[in-house]
Amino acid sequence: MARYTGPVERISRRAGVNLFLKGERSYGPKNAFSRRSYAPGQHGPNKRVGKLSEYGRQLREKQKTKAIYGILERQFRRYYETAVRSKKDSGTTLLQILELRLDNVVFRLGLADSRRQARQYVTHGHVRIDGKNTNIPSYTVKPKQKIELVKIERKPTESEVPLWLRRNQGLMGEIIEVPSREQIPLEIEEQLIIEFYSR
Repeated sequence: MARYTGPVERISRRAGVNLFLKGERSYGPKNAFSRRSYAPGQHGPNKRVGKLSEYGRQLREKQKTKAIYGILERQFRRYYETAVRSKKDSGTTLLQILELRLDNVVFRLGLADSRRQARQYVTHGHVRIDGKNTNIPSYTVKPKQKIELVKIERKPTESEVPLWLRRNQGLMGEIIEVPSREQIPLEIEEQLIIEFYSR
């Protein structure tokens, strides 16, 4: 499946906010956004930042969310279409779909330093769900399912595990419930994304 392979910290600089795409490095003083918080490119340092139009705000929020989860447009739009077909709040449903992706769950459990690393673990066959190998990063994990990292030596990260997940001993964890909006610790205005596609 296609994915973005360029410099990820450039995406944070373009968004104007640190998206924490490089794992541990993103939290330290060496991350690109801390050192150069202006837009990338030749004219970045001198570029005047004007007020964004409503369309601009919607587009920026969509691009930011795609970058955080490492998803390209086609798949992201499919997630939007699934969300609006549900009878629940479309914005919250969209974020729940993204949070329940296998690569994101591996990251949230602290079994990988970043979503990119989690995706690599999945595609390389290091992740099992209920004892079965699964190599599809976009697989939707369901409540009560157990996730295990295999054939790899590492320690879980020290990040706090969300309340909708439980990390067990070793490199194992499980889904307790579908996360509520309050349990998704991202500064995303999901309604702007819904409005963007509804135009």
